[in-house]
Formats: sequence, C-alpha cells, structure tokens
Amino acid sequence: MKNTYPHWQSGLLYALLAYTLWGLLPVLFKWMEGFSVWVILVHRIIWTAVFTGLLIALGRSWPTLKALCVRNNLRWLALSSVLIGFNWLLFVWAVDQSRILETSLGYYITPLINVLLGMLFLGEKIHGKEWLALMLAFLGTGWLVLNHGSLPWVSLSLAITFGFYGLVRKHLAVSALHGLFLETLFMLPLALLALPWVDGGSAHGFLQGSWLERNQLMLLGVVTTIPLTAFAAATRRLPLATVGMVQYLAPTLSLLLAVFVYGEPFTPAHKVSFMLIWAGLAVYSFSLWQRSRTVVEMIE
Repeated sequence: MKNTYPHWQSGLLYALLAYTLWGLLPVLFKWMEGFSVWVILVHRIIWTAVFTGLLIALGRSWPTLKALCVRNNLRWLALSSVLIGFNWLLFVWAVDQSRILETSLGYYITPLINVLLGMLFLGEKIHGKEWLALMLAFLGTGWLVLNHGSLPWVSLSLAITFGFYGLVRKHLAVSALHGLFLETLFMLPLALLALPWVDGGSAHGFLQGSWLERNQLMLLGVVTTIPLTAFAAATRRLPLATVGMVQYLAPTLSLLLAVFVYGEPFTPAHKVSFMLIWAGLAVYSFSLWQRSRTVVEMIE
C-alpha cells in the first residue's frame, strides 16, 4: 500500500515543536514584564523582519520572494499584516493583564471559527457533526456571558482575527516564511516611526536596557519565526486531521500555565464553558479525522 505521508514522523515533531512554542509564549511575555506592551510589539515586528530576512538570505530564495511581489499578493498581505499585528498586540496585552486563560479560550475557539468562515466566505459545506461542534462552542461562550455578565471579548477577538488571517492566507500561494517577512515589512515603517517614542519613553528600551534586555527583545523575532516555519513544515508532512488535533496542545499549555503557574482563577463557570468547548472540539476533530481517512482511502 502506498504511504501517502512518508515523512509523518518528522512532521509530527515539527507540529509538536510549533504548538509547544506557541503554547509557552506567555512565559516569554511574563518574563518581559518590565517592558511595555508597545515596546514588545514594536520590537517583535522589527526583529521578526530581521530574522525572517536572514533566513531568506541564507536560503538564497530572494528570487522566489521577488516573484511573489505582485499587486494582488501584496494587497492581501497588507490586509493579513493588519490582522496579525492586531492579534499580536491583543495577545501581549492579555498576558500583561494576567488574562492568559482568555487567550487559551480564544485559541480553542479558533478552529470552530475557521469552520464558520469557510461556510460564509468559501462556500464550504458544514456537516452535521460540525454544526453540533459550533453549537457546543456557542453554548460554552454563552455560559460565560451568563455567569460573568460580559462577553469574553479578548477570546473572541483573538479567535476572529486569527481566523480571518488564516482565511486571507488561504487564498495566497505564499510560503509561511516569505509571507511573514512581507507582512512584517508592511508593519516595519510604523514600527520604526514608533521606535524612538516607545524606547525613549521606557527605561527598558533597546538602547537603555541591559545586555539581557536587548537579547530578550531580539529573541522576539526568533520565537515568532521558528514555530511558524515548523508549522509550515508539519503541514507538508502530515494529514490535516493530525495537524488539527495537535493544534490543541498550544491552548492547553497556556491553560495549564494560567491556572497552575500564574494563579488565574478557574471558576465553576469556566469549567462548564471549557467542557462544552472541548466537547465541540472533540466532535469537530472526529469529523475532520473521518473526512481525512476518506480522502486518503480514495488516493490509495
């Protein structure tokens, strides 16, 4: 029988690396609590542009990058840069405000937001199990609203912006590395304009900071680029269903950090809400796995 995914073992390692790093990002941002949210955002943009540019240079793929710089690609990448920039800002702010639990909830909801966006914008059909998954997620979110009296706007904003980001990037035949480089280039002029203001107004800016603080800021480019390139490598080597299941590792790690390391309250309302959303994700994952098996059997 033909092996459709001959490199699945390395693919699984890439997926685990990507989602582990994403799940542990709150540790880095908590470690950088001496920096303002704006300092972190500006330096994340700058050093991600530098690091991705370095990788492209080492890979000698500038001709590929040049070929991608056509008007249609650049227009969509400008939009995706706005979406990912806002997502980064909100995530760092949420960690700074000790709302890691809400970021975890947001990234649990994201796969189900993707299903909804696929139906609304791509004409994708939603099967019975996926409707059930969406309803369970809706009930889980509604339960939090009823018990806490407010909409979990941080969670929903993270899920919606990342969902729309994925929708935009789905239309583009652009690699993760080249796409991230171009997105940060779009944000770079604003970041450089803001740099004197955010660094000058902070005792922990790049020029004012210690050797350790400067390395913390440069590390932002590494921890942004590496998981994204590992994720891209995983998607080339693994079935979509496998990647879809591994992706829950990131919000699970963030949830464990929030509750057991940083002491954020996990109320009975949170328990019910998360259980409903987890049930929805289980239904969705099973549906995705079934469809993936059907496609593989047809190929074989």
